[in-house]
Order: sequence, then C-alpha cells, then structure tokens
Amino acid sequence: MVAIGSDLGDKCALVVAVTADLTEKIKAGDIIKEIAPIVGGSGGGRPDFAQAGGKDPSKLDAALGHIASMVK
Repeated sequence: MVAIGSDLGDKCALVVAVTADLTEKIKAGDIIKEIAPIVGGSGGGRPDFAQAGGKDPSKLDAALGHIASMVK
C-alpha cells in the first residue's frame, strides 16, 4: 500500500493505492473516504486505487498519519 499527499497551495490532493493481494483486507476507496474529510474534502475510487481533493493542505500530515491507525 502507498499513500501520497500533495500541497497545491490553497488545495491539496490525496492518492492511495493498494496491491491486489491486500484488497481483501483493506480497500483504497475506504481509506480515502475516511481521510478526505480531515483535509476538508471528499473522494473515492476502487479497492486498488482512490483519490481525493481537499481545501486544507495544513492537515495533510494528520490525514496521512490517520492511515496507520486504520491498517493495524
């Protein structure tokens, strides 16, 4: 699994990808749907790939940090 966040100035972007062997346990779309609101946004996708946009780049670290608690 990989998760990337990008500060785009007044906006931000998030991308999550999950390898095929892990999609039965964790889905990229579910992760994005939970972390996107942290940055003031929304998103979605497939079990293996998802993306979101947000309005608060200052919260990117919090959003990406939240993933660790989701995948334990």
